[in-house]
Amino acid sequence: MATEIVMPKLGMVMTEGTVSKWMKNTDEMVSQGEVVAEIETEKLNYELEATAAGRLHRVAAEGSIVVVSGIMGYLLAEGEAVPEPPKEKAPVARAAPVARRAAPARAAGDPVPSTPGARKLAAKLGVDLAQVTATGPRGRIVEADVRGFSESGAASSGATNEAAEAAAILAGLPEPSKVVKMSGMRKGIAEHMTASIKATAQLTFTLDVPVTELQRRRKEWSRANKSPVTNTHVYAKACALVIGDLPIFNTVLAGGNIHYFDEVNIGVAVALPEGLIVPVVKDVANTPLADVAKKTSELTKKAQKGGISPDEMAGGTFTISVLGTVDTFTPILNRGQSAILGVGATRQKPVVEGGEVVVRDVCTFSLTVDHQTVDGAVAADFLKKFSELLQAPDPLFP
Repeated sequence: MATEIVMPKLGMVMTEGTVSKWMKNTDEMVSQGEVVAEIETEKLNYELEATAAGRLHRVAAEGSIVVVSGIMGYLLAEGEAVPEPPKEKAPVARAAPVARRAAPARAAGDPVPSTPGARKLAAKLGVDLAQVTATGPRGRIVEADVRGFSESGAASSGATNEAAEAAAILAGLPEPSKVVKMSGMRKGIAEHMTASIKATAQLTFTLDVPVTELQRRRKEWSRANKSPVTNTHVYAKACALVIGDLPIFNTVLAGGNIHYFDEVNIGVAVALPEGLIVPVVKDVANTPLADVAKKTSELTKKAQKGGISPDEMAGGTFTISVLGTVDTFTPILNRGQSAILGVGATRQKPVVEGGEVVVRDVCTFSLTVDHQTVDGAVAADFLKKFSELLQAPDPLFP
């Protein structure tokens, strides 16, 4: 019997994926456990292994989008015919339309209250959410609203509007040398970052912190414990300890509620050629520094090799983003989280100590917070405690 090759569900919110590459052609033999295709989602690239041996028959073309559990191809036994495509199901009777409330008046540029699924579907169908009437709880637009709007034909101008907008942007520019469609990961990053900016009141604070003593202690501790620990590992541990005193930084804003967590799960941003992903180190406050370093390094290597799983990128409550080549930058919040710490370059700078000017290694930190949950004075307190801990680092090196 033919073995179906289906689009796997690689995360709680995944609904579809892109067949970015087939590793073999139709009619070639595939061994069980052999990588048969590469899948691309909004968050990661994934190598799909064959669950059985057989002769490959490709159904989905490279670059095509397949819904979760949709058939991408088959693995056939010797001499076995390709299965007939499944027959279309009879149309399902639709429920009576729900009475729709008029959408509340919004000022131009205001975010449209909607669920994440509705926003994703609207982007896919080219629907302007501002034109959709909400039927969901608390006046939010849900997926059914978007789908109904699209099927009614009211959204037929969506693609035309997008093309017109593109034409306006490109007007007067020279002929492009190349046009590349956004990949699933790149598009996902763009959507998440844009949604984050729209849904939050982001404010960034910066502080220069002398780290000469910290670096000395880190190197001593690494040698004594035979455990390679970097500044990034120490910064993650320091953040977790400070968050213990300031729990508002370990919160997620969702559904109009601030959700507090006891477990500090820190995401450490990793740059890849195709985009940025954030592996998550769990329970950093209660994890020994050596284990934090080991786990962070393992996740970073897996991310760089394309072998990280969705579960290893889920559950973050706070994020660190390291850009060691620039002094300062403005990190953008992961949606829902209340804060993200940006780590800039460490450079030798003059510092006043005891009335004298001395040269010290200094690192610039940028803390972006959601002003909806974190006030400026509290953000300043975080950086103050963080700076004091880095300059008197005994608690970091037990």
